[in-house]
Amino acid sequence: MKNLMGPKRFVAGCALACALAVAGNAVAANPAHFVDEASAAAIAQIETSRMAISQTSSTGINSFAVEIIKDYTDANRDLKEIVKKHDLPMSSDDQIASKAKTLMLQVPEGDDFDAAYIASQVSAQEVAIALYKQEADNSDSPELKAFVEKYLPKLENNLTVAKSLERTYSES
Repeated sequence: MKNLMGPKRFVAGCALACALAVAGNAVAANPAHFVDEASAAAIAQIETSRMAISQTSSTGINSFAVEIIKDYTDANRDLKEIVKKHDLPMSSDDQIASKAKTLMLQVPEGDDFDAAYIASQVSAQEVAIALYKQEADNSDSPELKAFVEKYLPKLENNLTVAKSLERTYSES
């Protein structure tokens, strides 16, 4: 089968850079910081997964991308409801969208796309889990703690699936 070491090195570098950029902000200094970080990460996940659906021929990756879109769309919806209900500060949609663009990895097209997408998903899920755990440990907001408790198991499951798919592509 095909050797994907070239794209894997590319992805590993991109994933590491992305993880370090986000992890540097992982400690939520206040509810607004968590809301902004979680919202931007969700938008990046949704858009990257939409790209995956349009570019992959793998049913496994397609199913995974659909689940990512669903989970992060639901999370963003619930997060916006908490923000509105409790009048929490939140960056503008344009600011969050701009931040999301910086989180989206540039991945190759064609045959290398699947391996690159999955590697980026492993990293992105790990970073999101760290962000959510920091909020759970440090938040004074019962609403945000409940939000984290609801979505953290979904993120952990997404990480498990992403790692399983990554093993599949590393064996190819």
